[in-house]
Amino acid sequence: MTRIVEPAENPPPEHVVVERQGAVQTIRLARPEKKNALTVAMYTRCVEALRAAHADEAVRVVRLIGQPGVFTAGNDLADFMQAPFDANSPVLQLLRSLVHAEKPIVAAVDGPAVGIGTTLLLHCDLVVATDRARFQMPFIKLGLVPEGGSSVLMPALAGLQRATEWLMLGDPFDAHAAREAGLVNRVVEPAALEETSWALCERLAAQPAEALRLTKAMLRGPQRAATAQTIEAEAAVFMERLRSPEAMAAFAGFLSKAAPR
Repeated sequence: MTRIVEPAENPPPEHVVVERQGAVQTIRLARPEKKNALTVAMYTRCVEALRAAHADEAVRVVRLIGQPGVFTAGNDLADFMQAPFDANSPVLQLLRSLVHAEKPIVAAVDGPAVGIGTTLLLHCDLVVATDRARFQMPFIKLGLVPEGGSSVLMPALAGLQRATEWLMLGDPFDAHAAREAGLVNRVVEPAALEETSWALCERLAAQPAEALRLTKAMLRGPQRAATAQTIEAEAAVFMERLRSPEAMAAFAGFLSKAAPR
C-alpha cells in the first residue's frame, strides 16, 4: 500500500511526524538526538494529530511510535520549566484527548519509556514493546507525583503492590514485567516492532468501524469518567509540587548533570 503523508496547513514541527496510510494514522516521535524528550510544541502537535484523527472518518486506528531504540525519555525538563503548567497545558490536553479517544490507539515501544512515556500507555488499547524496552515512572525522584491517571489505573492493572513499587521507588522495569502486569500485549524483537504494530493496526482497521467504536466505548466507558476526574486531581497536586523546594532542587540537580561539560 502506498503511504500518504497528509499535508498540514502549517508545517508541522520536525520532532513529531504525522502520517496517514489507508485507515491508519501514525504519530511518530522524531527527536532521537534528545531521546524523544517531549517539548510543549511536541505535545501540541500530538494533540492536533489526535483531534484530526478523531474528526476524520477515514481514520479508524491511531498508531503511536517512537524511534529505533527510544520511545520517549519523558518531558524535556528545560523546556517544561519554561512553560506554565496549568489547566490548559498541552500535557493535560494530550491526556484528556487520550482518555476520550473513541478510535483504537496502538502504541509501539522500543527503548526507554519514561514518565508520561509509560503512563500514556495506560490509555492505549494495544501495546507492542521490544525486548529492550524499559519503563519507568520516576515522579517521586523529581519531587513530583503520578500523573495521567496512573495513581488509579496502574494499581487496577498491575495490582496495588506492584504499582506501589513502580510509583514509589521509580525503578525501571522491562517489557516482560510490563507484559506480566498487563501493560503490554506483545513483546517482540526490535526489528519486528514496526511490522508487528502495523499488522495489529491493519487488523483493527479491517473490523466494522461502528462495532469497533462501540466495543472500545464499552471497554473504556465504565472507568472513563473516574479516570478523567483522577487526571484533574493529580494535575492539581502536580502543579503545586512543581513549585515545591523538593522539585526545584531535583530539577536543578538533573539539569546540572545533563549540562555539557
